Amino acid sequence: MNIDLLKRLCETPGVPGREERVRELIASEIEGLFDSIETDPMGSLICRRKPRPDASGDAKTVMLLCHMDEIGFYVSHVDDKGFLWIDAAGGFDTRNLFSRRVKVVTGSGDFKGVMNPGGRPVHIASDEDKKKVPEVKEFFVDLGLTPDEAKEKVKVGDYVVMDEPLIEVGGKIVSKALDNRVACWLGIEAIRELDNLGGKHACEIVVSFTVQEEVGLRGARTSAYAVKPDIGFGIDVTLACDTPGVPDNERVTTHGNGFALHIKDSSFISDHELVAQVESLAQQHEIPYQRSILGRGGQDGAAAQQAAAGAKAVGITVGTRYIHTVTEMVDRRDLQAARDILARYLASVK
Repeated sequence: MNIDLLKRLCETPGVPGREERVRELIASEIEGLFDSIETDPMGSLICRRKPRPDASGDAKTVMLLCHMDEIGFYVSHVDDKGFLWIDAAGGFDTRNLFSRRVKVVTGSGDFKGVMNPGGRPVHIASDEDKKKVPEVKEFFVDLGLTPDEAKEKVKVGDYVVMDEPLIEVGGKIVSKALDNRVACWLGIEAIRELDNLGGKHACEIVVSFTVQEEVGLRGARTSAYAVKPDIGFGIDVTLACDTPGVPDNERVTTHGNGFALHIKDSSFISDHELVAQVESLAQQHEIPYQRSILGRGGQDGAAAQQAAAGAKAVGITVGTRYIHTVTEMVDRRDLQAARDILARYLASVK
């Protein structure tokens, strides 16, 4: 598998509303895979591939929605001491934000810094101090610059991401932003795998690399409305709580058991006939899979389902441990299974 591509995707900064660097990377990577590529007004990259060979009559349109944004922050204030105060873009558990290395992306360049909450360090903290879980608004970024330098280089509206490299640990891949650069990887690699299978498909394929999913499926709504697909696939990660401290009935998925065939979440319910088709195809080609339901949360498949007059939709996801942290972890086998089922489905649509 092309893990180098996933590494470059994960390490490229792009919070909701500022996905342009990720979009540029994807655009440079997909040359020759699609017949047309356009960027819509919100910034989603919509890539179209006509049937091969040309189909007679009306071909179905199958749309894969893969969001480009990662959770992060916007700079909301630069104080007189040069510290940066932040506003969240996406959902965080602040227990995972202590003592983090970050990257601040500005018009004058990228700057490395550290993020911590205000308050006393351990040596002088009281017992009550140690029990407190701070809110996002209590965290600040220290760039090590003088106040004048910080105010000159950083403006309100610049953005902040975690600064951690992708690593491989045993049979796992660990990185920040696997949510949802995994889907970006799948949107590219599924088409490459389709070509490896012969490249023939009777449907029109549209892969939309969408913006602003983490703040409300915004780019998916506009791009799905423009495309009006017959069938939509929401491509994303999901929880893998197969770790200590979580009951089995809440684990959602288990690492190594294959891609997750997404049945339901807070945003949509997958079409049961489409679920059955994907399941049958996985069984036919011996692609490992598991069914999943996510109690809370949503994904871009909802936007495809509700676009214009509506569409059949289903989710294909990859179970991820420690989600929305810098230690997000996926199993290589599950990632490969997700790629393979997408390629097989695209090749099979009549």
